[in-house]
Amino acid sequence: MGNTTLYLSFFLLSTIKFLFTPFAGPAAGLNFWETYFSCVLGGLFSAFFFFYFSSFFMKRYQEKKRNKIEQALKEGKTLIPKKTFTKTNKLIVRLKRKFGIVGISFYAPLFLSVPIGSIITAKFFRHDKRTFPLVILGMFKNGLITTGITYLFTSLF
Repeated sequence: MGNTTLYLSFFLLSTIKFLFTPFAGPAAGLNFWETYFSCVLGGLFSAFFFFYFSSFFMKRYQEKKRNKIEQALKEGKTLIPKKTFTKTNKLIVRLKRKFGIVGISFYAPLFLSVPIGSIITAKFFRHDKRTFPLVILGMFKNGLITTGITYLFTSLF
């Protein structure tokens, strides 16, 4: 497989799961910088797309939810309202308060996935001008850490 194909593979895999992609770099025969930049560029591409189009995805979700409710009402089904204060919602609010804009911007795309993390970050902080630059900084920093750990361990073993 040519290097261009490898770079593209790492780029595409990083658009979804940024955290684990660098671990395949040494096995694929890429050096540190090839792995790092392929992964970071893929993560940045995905973060940009999902951050700036998150309002579209959230509106689409709301429309589907509304249509489902309308359809159920037309069919005469009784709807049980969903709880607002679920354990998950409480956890999300607690994490938002504890980690703030920096923590969510840096680590939501890393630990969840880039698309979900970017949408969550945009949902909470899209009106703050610092948010997307923090996401970019987080991608560079986390890419350096994960790629560095990968190549450190492969050099030791």
